Amino acid sequence: QAFLSVTSVLNVAVFRDHFVLEDLVEEMKKQSPALSFGPLQPEGQIAVQGPFPALRVLREFLLLKAKSLSEEDKREGKSHQRPRRKLQEHRGATETRSSVGDAHREKHVLVLDTDIYHYIRYFYPKTFQANDVVISGVTDGDITTVCIESAGRKAGAAHGLRIKKTLENYSVDLQKILRKERLCFEEHSRGEKLRYKRLCERLKPRYPKVLIIPYDTHVDVVGTSTDIVEFTEQVR
Repeated sequence: QAFLSVTSVLNVAVFRDHFVLEDLVEEMKKQSPALSFGPLQPEGQIAVQGPFPALRVLREFLLLKAKSLSEEDKREGKSHQRPRRKLQEHRGATETRSSVGDAHREKHVLVLDTDIYHYIRYFYPKTFQANDVVISGVTDGDITTVCIESAGRKAGAAHGLRIKKTLENYSVDLQKILRKERLCFEEHSRGEKLRYKRLCERLKPRYPKVLIIPYDTHVDVVGTSTDIVEFTEQVR
C-alpha cells in the first residue's frame, strides 16, 4: 500500500451564515484542482479525496477564511445576523494560525496519514517535545488530526509554528518513500497474536527503520519498499 492519497470529510456548515455553500464548494474546487469532491450533503459535509499536500492547501485556505470572518464579525459586531454573501477569493493562503482562548495563545491544526503520524512519533520523537507547546493527536481511521497549541508566550508560538512546519516536511518526504504491508491473522487466537509479536520482535533489530503497529486482527508493517518486502517474507 502506497501513501498516495487520503479521503477526508470536511464540515463547511460553519460558513452557512456567511456564504452560499454551493459557491464555497465551487471556489474550493478552483483552489484545489488536484482534489476530487463528493456531493455536498444537506448538513454541510463533503468528502474530499486527493494527495496530502493538496489537502493541506485546501485546509489552510478554509482556516484562513474562517479567521478572516471571525475578525470581521468582531469589527461589525454580532447584534444582527449578516446576510449570506457571495464568496470572495483569498488567494495564496498559507497562514493556519487562529486565536484560542486569548490573544497570546495560538493553535495550529494539520491532518496527517495515521501510519505516517505513528512513524514520525516513533522515529522522530523529539519533534513532539518543546517547551511552552502542547501537542495532541486525534485519530479517526486513516486520518490523524494533530493540534499544536502554544502556552502563551512568544517562544511558545515560535516553537509551535516550527513544529508544524517540521511535521509537514516530514509528512511530504515520508509519503514518497514509505509503504505499508498488512499481515492478517488467519486465526484470531491469543496464541497466534503472540507468535506474530515474537516473530516481529525477533526480526526488528535487522530492520531498524521498520515500524510495527499491532492490532487485534493484523499487524501493519511500515517502512521502505525493500525493508517491508523482506520483513514480511521473513515473518510469513
